Amino acid sequence: VQLQASGGGFVQGGGSLRLSCAASGPIYAVSRRAWYRQAPGKQRELVASITTGGSTNYADSVQGRFTISSDNAKNTVYLQMNSLKPEDTAVYYCNVRWSLGGNSWGQGTQVTVSS
Repeated sequence: VQLQASGGGFVQGGGSLRLSCAASGPIYAVSRRAWYRQAPGKQRELVASITTGGSTNYADSVQGRFTISSDNAKNTVYLQMNSLKPEDTAVYYCNVRWSLGGNSWGQGTQVTVSS
């Protein structure tokens, strides 16, 4: 399985970006899709997650600004990021947790927010 993330880039503070992550290859049952991020010198952290049933979870730092959604038929997960702040600058990674166990990761997409 390959996860291809896209949509990152450079944006001014207050702007918006939409990340996408499409899965290809042999797709097994998915229990959860998520976005993580890792800023320079920091540990990777969970940004948002969504179960196949549609339940969502957000980090406190992005609550109210970011929205995660998925299209299960297209095996794609999205992250709409609004009101971006310089502290949102990081490499964003998509993640799939499989129902039978294990995870798969995308290659990461850089998001840079200027002040």
